Amino acid sequence: MRLRGHSSIITLMTLAALNKTPPANRQIHRLPADAVNRIAAGEVIERPAAVIKELVENALDAGASDIAIEIKDGGKSYMAVIDNGSGMDENNLLLAIERHATSKLKPSQDGQYDLTNIFTMGFRGEALPSIGAVSRLDITTRPDGKGSLKLSVHGGTIKGPAPAAMAGTGTRVEVRDLFYATPARLKFLKSDRAETMAISDVVKRLAMSRADVAFSLTSNGRKTIALAAEPDTEQGRLSRLAKIMGKDFADNALALDAQREDFSLSGFCGLPTYNRGLADQQFLFVNGRPVKDRLIIGAIRGAYADYLARDRHPVVALFLDVPPEQVDINVHPAKTEVRFRDAGLVRALLVSAMRHALAQSGHRAATTTANQALHHMQPEQSYQPSLGSVPGQQRPQYQANPFLQDNTQALGDSDTPFENHLDAPSAPETTATTEQQSPEENHPLGAARGQLHETYIVAQTTDGLIIVDQHAAHERLVYERMKQALEKGRVTSQGLLLPEIVELMEDECQILLERREEFAQLGLVYESFGENTIVVRETPALLGTVNVPQLIESLVADIKNMGSGLALKERLEEVCSSMACHGSVRAGRRLSVAEMNALLREMERTPHSGQCNHGRPTYVALKLNDIEKLFGRR
Repeated sequence: MRLRGHSSIITLMTLAALNKTPPANRQIHRLPADAVNRIAAGEVIERPAAVIKELVENALDAGASDIAIEIKDGGKSYMAVIDNGSGMDENNLLLAIERHATSKLKPSQDGQYDLTNIFTMGFRGEALPSIGAVSRLDITTRPDGKGSLKLSVHGGTIKGPAPAAMAGTGTRVEVRDLFYATPARLKFLKSDRAETMAISDVVKRLAMSRADVAFSLTSNGRKTIALAAEPDTEQGRLSRLAKIMGKDFADNALALDAQREDFSLSGFCGLPTYNRGLADQQFLFVNGRPVKDRLIIGAIRGAYADYLARDRHPVVALFLDVPPEQVDINVHPAKTEVRFRDAGLVRALLVSAMRHALAQSGHRAATTTANQALHHMQPEQSYQPSLGSVPGQQRPQYQANPFLQDNTQALGDSDTPFENHLDAPSAPETTATTEQQSPEENHPLGAARGQLHETYIVAQTTDGLIIVDQHAAHERLVYERMKQALEKGRVTSQGLLLPEIVELMEDECQILLERREEFAQLGLVYESFGENTIVVRETPALLGTVNVPQLIESLVADIKNMGSGLALKERLEEVCSSMACHGSVRAGRRLSVAEMNALLREMERTPHSGQCNHGRPTYVALKLNDIEKLFGRR
């Protein structure tokens, strides 16, 4: 006790010496308005992109249908946002540059302001005064039916408003010399190119959220973004997304439309075979606001767990509409993060909607695979030796391609499961057979015509051809059957010879005990074993030898981060995937036409057969028109 008190005295003396002022003599001062605004600017205005975000959101709240952005030098020397919104009269213009003045909050009947009941882009009371405190801000505005006005705020000094010239209704906000009033902040800005890219990213995200508004971005006199307004429909939104995320996204997007209680979800998710190495094309919009939330990461991971390896990421654009009182948008000064009152419900809605869309896609695969294949196909000059140049040389005789099977073998019943054909002996290649199956039967994957290198099945469709990776395709079929068996009942568990005791934090122990029944269905059986401790008695038999503490740690981390324990289910599915891989038809196996057709028919009946368990495509579809272009027929 004496030593602890002595240490405290030394600490106080040291702090007093460092601060040059005894703690008891410190005075609390009220900061001047310019200092307050500069501090607020540090929270709201981090870089030029933050200025553009604030000004564009204000333009959207003003009802603008056309927004033009102009920047120079990455926004450091000049930025302007011009809109055709409602404009402001003199009183509103003066209020707009005051701190905590906004048109986006309305008082209730009892005169109270509800910060959770926000229907616009959000509370923006500090944006304009903060910008004016650290730059040269000029606002020119004209409301409908009135004259135009100009107001300037340079380094916190207000000038105006005064009459100005402006054609049409709307507002033009210009920002020059950002951070000239706080030069130290300039040192933290990145290169002009990096700041320009950050602004472009902000504009694209806002443009994605409002397809019905036209956007343009001009950098140093060159227009880099020009997006016309689209119809306020699903197709209009997809068209806008395609212009920003790429045409391939539109070709490989699955529409989403789901509701749960007062929450509704729309937007698009990409096919599993249309994936990326980075998670940079995953967008979430809450009530029209672009946000970044870790909730979406867990939801997407859960929805695509069956289809993609961990190092591959799908492309999605999700639009979530929730009651304003169910979401807190004031978690972050820049309003880029939100907090949901019922995060579990939101995550469940996202996962179920994406899984339903993926299930509805059937055996569909990404079109980009076919485009890449066509891109690598180039006409080549075939070598033809001049006949007669070598004594005794004879004209070459036609010889069948040794890599193509004779496709005149007998066809099996297309409704017969593929496995029923695996042990059936192939018909001799010289045997005459019945009439070939015709692609005109409108099978989506056509009729088998041969096998290349005992690995790839070639099928003819009504408008092109299909090339199937027989191992990848059968791997997905086997995996889907194992999953169905897994879901039909309790997973077989194995008792541990010596039960494993795992110590946890109090909250972690409570989390696991609340989900004990859920994990028991997956073969993991445990129970409480004293304070902050559980004892694990059984583990899933599929997993074999298990590092129990590591598994429990993964489950706790998943539940904390995403509200659901994905680790165990994913590990079970990984085992099933591995078993399916080893139990599938291997590359190099020669198949009869009956076996090939049976495989095609089962692929058509099986969901998710367009990709294997690792996200790779199981087939490539080439259209006849594209093939004819390769040969100059079109």
